[in-house]
Amino acid sequence: MLVVERNMMYRFVMFFAIVFTTQGLLSQNAKKVAEIRVLSRVQQNNKILLRWAPDTPIAFRKLNKYGYKVKRYTISISGQTLSKPVEKDLGVFRPAAAEKWMDIVQKNNNAAVMAQAIFGDNFDVQGVGTLQGIINMSQEQEQRFTWGLYVADQDYEVAKLAGLGFVDYEVKYSEKYVYKVYSMVPENEMKIKDGGVFTGLQDYQELPKPLDLGAIFDDGKVMLNWNYAIHSKEYNSYFIERSEDGSSFTRLNKLPYTTLNSGGRVDTKRIFYTDSISNNKTYYYRVKGRTPFGEIGPASEAISGKGLKVLAYVPKISSKKIINENKSVILKWDFMDEGVELIKGFELNKSNKANGIYKTVVKNISPNTRKIQYDGLDPSNYFTITALGKNGSNRISYPVLVQPIDSVPPVKPIGLEGKVDSLGVVTLKWTPNTESDMLGYRVFRGNFKEEEYSQLTVNPHKATTFYDSIPVKNLNEKIYYKVVAVDQRFNMSDYSEILTLKKPDFIPPEPPSITSFKVKKEKVYLTWANSQSDDVAKHEVYRRVRDSIQWNLITSLPKDSLNIEYTDWQDANVEGGTNYEYLIKAVDDDNLSSINTKSITIEVPRTELLKGIKNFNTYVDKTNAFIELFWKVVQEDAIAEVMIYKGVKEGKLSLLRNVPPAIRRIVDEDIKPNNVYIYILRPVFVDGSLGQIMRLEVKY
Repeated sequence: MLVVERNMMYRFVMFFAIVFTTQGLLSQNAKKVAEIRVLSRVQQNNKILLRWAPDTPIAFRKLNKYGYKVKRYTISISGQTLSKPVEKDLGVFRPAAAEKWMDIVQKNNNAAVMAQAIFGDNFDVQGVGTLQGIINMSQEQEQRFTWGLYVADQDYEVAKLAGLGFVDYEVKYSEKYVYKVYSMVPENEMKIKDGGVFTGLQDYQELPKPLDLGAIFDDGKVMLNWNYAIHSKEYNSYFIERSEDGSSFTRLNKLPYTTLNSGGRVDTKRIFYTDSISNNKTYYYRVKGRTPFGEIGPASEAISGKGLKVLAYVPKISSKKIINENKSVILKWDFMDEGVELIKGFELNKSNKANGIYKTVVKNISPNTRKIQYDGLDPSNYFTITALGKNGSNRISYPVLVQPIDSVPPVKPIGLEGKVDSLGVVTLKWTPNTESDMLGYRVFRGNFKEEEYSQLTVNPHKATTFYDSIPVKNLNEKIYYKVVAVDQRFNMSDYSEILTLKKPDFIPPEPPSITSFKVKKEKVYLTWANSQSDDVAKHEVYRRVRDSIQWNLITSLPKDSLNIEYTDWQDANVEGGTNYEYLIKAVDDDNLSSINTKSITIEVPRTELLKGIKNFNTYVDKTNAFIELFWKVVQEDAIAEVMIYKGVKEGKLSLLRNVPPAIRRIVDEDIKPNNVYIYILRPVFVDGSLGQIMRLEVKY
């Protein structure tokens, strides 16, 4: 029996981190039908990585016994959708036998946890540090499921050993695939829905940098925080790195760091990490994301700062009173008596912005003073009080806004611009407002231009850059944003101009449909209903001779926004006696073609006889009494024979002889003087049809 030792388990992060996985693989919600979830990651070295897992504990246990069947379906080649996908069986996957784990678990803690989850007689990890109270509340089966899938997310090699991963090396850049993972559990024992993913080598994308890294430096410590929600589809954990010179960085956490616990904070989209540091020394920090496939992404932008020993007592401005017709203010503040002996005095500081640069406007305030008058107020004023410590450390109060009566809102924001990347991450930027009493901005989003927009910001957003995340694989082609400026009095500006952003397009347009056709004099006329997708740029008409393989593009027609159909489009480049297939495709402004395989077959009858003979002529030899006939054939391999008719003018014609197409000359000796002979040649084609006749009169 494989057993996970307690000291090994204790090295993992807290249980809140265990249940976190950015790809939604670890759902423990009760469901009527269990399901297999599948992830993929395209690599530059021509391989595709797959990861899968069930979404319920009981399905995890049964699939460990019976296994998973993985198949690959080739859907398209060189942009052409196959009429029948090419299926390839990639095998049946289940956990490796217990003896294969023995050596690995001695070296790899993740493998040890997975082996215990799969093979252990029990999964009792009671008394393991801070995990005790949480794990004791869970059922053993749920513990195996949770721990097993957690370590599979942290170690791709362990995932493969547990039958939860596969690397496909036999892939081509010109092909697109659907990978399907099926349950091998008998349906009468448990029904488990299969899962799948659609991908190809052309879908490779570089891993993104973590965004919005921030730091709060304090006395002997720093709290880092960054936005993990934006890249939750790529990264499930992070590594934190520190440097003392800004160039050589050292990793702080040996195990990947992740958490669902917000620590009581409202902004649960951010992840927090605390590090102990020495005061008065500059440190640099950056973070790197880690994928469920073990890939480490690029580092975030570095952030720096240093810790400072601070005074234990902080002043607090307790009241403000505007006097002298809004020209002066009386400020009062509190400061604990225990701290009076530790300070040299106070200073009054002022800024026009809450997070702006504060200038000292009153110095040398005695340690026992708690009230001061300041004259010459601006329209917007932020004041702080600094307690000056005798040991060189200072403490500054929170800023207080002093603002004369103001009902004038800020001007509306301008310069709003943005972009949407292929992952659905939206980056918005705009020009900062210049009002001195600005509080921030509110950002609004709409799926339709004329609808009521929803507010994205809970509180006024301080910066002029804003990140949003939207789904890209839905039917809305565009997304709309507008911004409002808010001042310290909560006066709101007018909305900015609406910003329209086009989403990355992964959804092909709806296909057009051929509604009718007609054939006249070896010309085909088609009428079809146009695609109703809004982003259609053109319609393409394809044609091929029936039963041939290759479709040929014969015309490309721009979108006609005024009509819902093309009527009597004409194809004059056809031949009679031939069956043709026609297919209409819609192409959108991102060059995505509609996926439609419904074609129509049209028979074009022959209305004119084909010309199989040319240069028909005669030679009359009266001395030797014969008439020689000679001619040329147009296409020998298309002609079965040539029929030759003869008759006297004004008389009946009769068949003289049939000759193969290789014979181009005959001699007629059955002639009499003073007669006019009529000769007619008519080709017979290999399909049984007759060609045009050639007629000559010969006097003898």
